[in-house]
Order: sequence, then C-alpha cells, then structure tokens
Amino acid sequence: MEAFEYTELQGERRQRSKSYLEFLRHRSMSMGIYELSAESADPQQPHNEDEVYYVVGGRAQIYVGGEDRPVGPGSIAFVAAGVEHRFHSIEEDLSVLVFFAPAETD
Repeated sequence: MEAFEYTELQGERRQRSKSYLEFLRHRSMSMGIYELSAESADPQQPHNEDEVYYVVGGRAQIYVGGEDRPVGPGSIAFVAAGVEHRFHSIEEDLSVLVFFAPAETD
C-alpha cells in the first residue's frame, strides 16, 4: 500500500521551494499537490494528460477553456488534455490535490 499524509506532503513541497510536488507515479496516473500564494500568478500551460483538481484550501477563480468559475475547499474541476487553464484572482493561499491520467510526462 502507498499512503500519504497531506500535511507531510505540504512540508516536503515547501522544503523544495516549488509550487508543485508529485508524490505518486504509476503508468496509469500520477498525483501531486499544487500550492499558490494569495495574489500570485499561475504559470501553467496545457498538459498532454487529462487532469482533475481537488481544492483542499484557499479561494480563487479557475479558468478552463474560456470559462471562469470560483473555487474553494471541496471544489473539483476536470481539465481535458490540451485545454488552456489556470488559477487566477487568488484571494487566499491555494492548496490543490492534482490527479493526472495517464501519468504526467516531463
């Protein structure tokens, strides 16, 4: 079994001083946590994989393929491969669980 504690993953992400920390990788999928500070910019570009975001904490807007909507704790958003997307108008530090299928390519 592979099991993780979100707060431990947050600490590891902070130690690495990066916004994204991948913590699980299998051929069929990968997972990570993505964190952005309030009022920061999200530099994401479209990915080659389908992606699901689960917002653990914070408040922002998400832009996906021409559509904006607010997100907060408990929000889930699906982004198809190749679709332009990003978080913006980040009001509170954002913490997001990210699922890629298949596994994200480097």
